[in-house]
Amino acid sequence: MSLTKKRKVAVTKVDKTKVYSLKEASSLVKEINCTKFDSSVDLHIRLGVDPKKADQQVRGTVSLPHGTGRTKKVLVLCTPDKEAAAKEAGADFVGLDEFIAKIEGGWVDVDVIIATPSVMPKIGKLGKVLGPRNLMPNPKTGTVTNDVAAAVNEVKGGKIAFKVDKSGIVHASVGRISFSPEKIAENSAELINAIIKLKPSSAKGIYMKGASMATTMSPGITLDTKSLMN
Repeated sequence: MSLTKKRKVAVTKVDKTKVYSLKEASSLVKEINCTKFDSSVDLHIRLGVDPKKADQQVRGTVSLPHGTGRTKKVLVLCTPDKEAAAKEAGADFVGLDEFIAKIEGGWVDVDVIIATPSVMPKIGKLGKVLGPRNLMPNPKTGTVTNDVAAAVNEVKGGKIAFKVDKSGIVHASVGRISFSPEKIAENSAELINAIIKLKPSSAKGIYMKGASMATTMSPGITLDTKSLMN
């Protein structure tokens, strides 16, 4: 596949033999952006864990200090007594049975689903639809809670969920290309620190094996994992 002129220029600016500090990468990623739209800035971190083992699953949430730069659509599944609080907090969709029926019919036009513990038995049957899309409410990510207002505020304020995939890699967005290099670096550091804190005790050897930063369509920038761990 032929490269566009912008892509060719971007590739020449990234030294493939070099590992970059987080500060350097956060500045360079803005220079190599190839899109006209406000691209996502993503981190891809390869961990020294075996995701097949239950005790080596790396999964959690983190509140990015500068948010994600993107407004997330939030669905709250709850009983009628919780609906007013969810709506007041800014939830885009609130209800229960009607949304369960919509999801069963294939509707998943949301970014995050929050649910109260009492309705989880009803939602369990949606696992096959929501699970592969990382939308299934889970207590570990704070999306199963009685305090739906607080959960909605956290998501709208920049809280993201992350987990290691089958290949041992964590993929997460840490902002937009319109962010300043400082904001990109600070959001990235917050995510990296959260991942480091979740290192499984059973994981042996090098924990952070590799990391890169890239925008939606830019070449990847290899990060210095030793400096990230420190």
